Amino acid sequence: MRLTRQSSYAVRTLMYCAVNAPELSRVSDVAKAYGISELFLFKLIKPLVENGLLETVRGRHGGIRLARPASEITLLDTIKLTEENFALAECFEGGDTSCPLVAGCDLNSALHEALHAFFAVLESYTIADLTDKRRAMRSRLGIEMLGLSELN
Repeated sequence: MRLTRQSSYAVRTLMYCAVNAPELSRVSDVAKAYGISELFLFKLIKPLVENGLLETVRGRHGGIRLARPASEITLLDTIKLTEENFALAECFEGGDTSCPLVAGCDLNSALHEALHAFFAVLESYTIADLTDKRRAMRSRLGIEMLGLSELN
């Protein structure tokens, strides 16, 4: 199974916003950071906003930010919004009645089990899990740049 670019950049966008929280992230900055077009990014942002993962702030100083804490947004939340389907084989796609064994097929059963394990792993990771180290490093660098490293 291979995730789409949409899924990859949607997760990265959420990570970018988490690292920069509580500040707003500008769409142009996110697009530049990942080397993607703003138009592509706007298409990614739409379902994330509609499903309560991101929120937008309009205006001159507007931007995007997480709509919920990073610790409450799982990878599964994001991937389910950005992937069209999770069919690992033709018989997963529903309506395929060409195989008379589909109902009792051991391959079908094994693939369903693998897909559920995949979902379980995605659900076990949050955006915070993916960004906490980076946020800590960013905070530490900020303190050192201010000459305050002796406070730690």
